[in-house]
Amino acid sequence: MRWAALTAIAPVAWGTNYFVTHEFLPADRPLYGAALRALPAGLVLLALCRQRPRGAWWWRSAVLGLLNTSVFFVLVYAASQLLPTSVAATVMAVSPLTMMLIAWPVVSERPRTAHLTGAVTGLGGVCLMLLTGVEGVSVPGVLASAAAVLVSSFGHVLTKRWGAGADVLASTAWQLTAGGLFLLPVAAAVEGPPPALSAPTLLAFGYVALIATALAFAAWFAGLKHLPAGTVALIGLLNAVTGVLLGTAVAGEVLTGRQLCGLGLVLTGVVLGRPGRAARGPLARPKTTAGGSVSLAPGGE
Repeated sequence: MRWAALTAIAPVAWGTNYFVTHEFLPADRPLYGAALRALPAGLVLLALCRQRPRGAWWWRSAVLGLLNTSVFFVLVYAASQLLPTSVAATVMAVSPLTMMLIAWPVVSERPRTAHLTGAVTGLGGVCLMLLTGVEGVSVPGVLASAAAVLVSSFGHVLTKRWGAGADVLASTAWQLTAGGLFLLPVAAAVEGPPPALSAPTLLAFGYVALIATALAFAAWFAGLKHLPAGTVALIGLLNAVTGVLLGTAVAGEVLTGRQLCGLGLVLTGVVLGRPGRAARGPLARPKTTAGGSVSLAPGGE
């Protein structure tokens, strides 16, 4: 549960990121926006860990940086500008099922019944929140969010597969730095000179880089290292909850009765997949120890 609580920092921070990006960052510079989010965060973490990649981690950092940072950040930035805060966050909440299905062949983690039940319940809540109460939803914005789900789910599962034995802080720093370095020349070629940044915009970029990126990704990848991918994916549903509540409380977006029911279903999905419950789910069976006592072995493992 301690690792689950630490992991929860990430989706809560990401939920606030939608609002900050939508309200304070330049709408017409997604490439620079993604680069200015990733590179400062990576450099800060590099200064803290003071480790360079070794061996296979040079090309692994490049691949993960491209997936988890470069492509993902651009898609999220675009979705944050095209969609209301609540909708942008809830579309991303379909990631638990996607992540579980990808984790099955890639890291041999078969989805537990508790995880699947939680994912379906949470997805039902997402549908209630997304399909009611918000009019004029941007189709390109929804497509950008859906693409972000696929890219990040695959990248996060790869991080879990390759992360054994690697320092979490260091590997997170390498990914963010690599992703930011990939984005800078592309941004310069496509979007021209960097945008002029006002004081509020600089503060917003500081929050996005340090809290919603450096801290959030370090917490998320630590969770992926110590928890099943299904449990981590369900904790990610808190992204939608944070986005909806923030959009309602600060941005003035209307929260209907049906959306409240959807919010309740999302929270129920998170609870159903919590680590203790997942381990005691229907896949658990009794196992006799050497001393003759009986313990639970989840899934026969």
